[in-house]
Amino acid sequence: MDLKYKVQFYTYWHTSSWLTAGANADTTVIKDENYFPYIPGKTLKGLIREMAELLYPDSDFVKECFGIGGDRIDIKDKNIASCFFSNAELTKETKKAINKLDKNMLYNKVTSTSIDKDGIAKEHSLREMEVTIPITLYAEINNLDDTYREKMITSIKMIKRLGLNRNRGLGKCDFMEVK
Repeated sequence: MDLKYKVQFYTYWHTSSWLTAGANADTTVIKDENYFPYIPGKTLKGLIREMAELLYPDSDFVKECFGIGGDRIDIKDKNIASCFFSNAELTKETKKAINKLDKNMLYNKVTSTSIDKDGIAKEHSLREMEVTIPITLYAEINNLDDTYREKMITSIKMIKRLGLNRNRGLGKCDFMEVK
């Protein structure tokens, strides 16, 4: 069985690919080949697993749905996860509507600087980061055993922040089942 859900953002948010090099390695939002923001399924799986482990430690639910030992796969020992976590993306309809406009409207820049003990900005401490505007993305979890459905829903609802600088006000969100 599949579980469809949405991620509703209420504030700017930032997820990074970590694939670029240099000073801007983690300051650019990850985008698909058409310049739309998304959240990788691997990132979602990790967040949901963290909540599942808090709620249901050492349970069959966590072992079955998320696997054992992270990325190690050993079919005979059943360490492989039964569930597949898709990327979270905008709907096709939303992408089509935005394609008629300027995709840059999806992104903004936020800046920050370090302040010394006297309340003065430290020299050379100004930083700029690209963020995505509050939007709604959709994803699904495939091959979810129906006996674990309610535990998975409870786990996804526990996530309230996502991405970089969550402790500084970015990435406030809700995960909700889509029926």
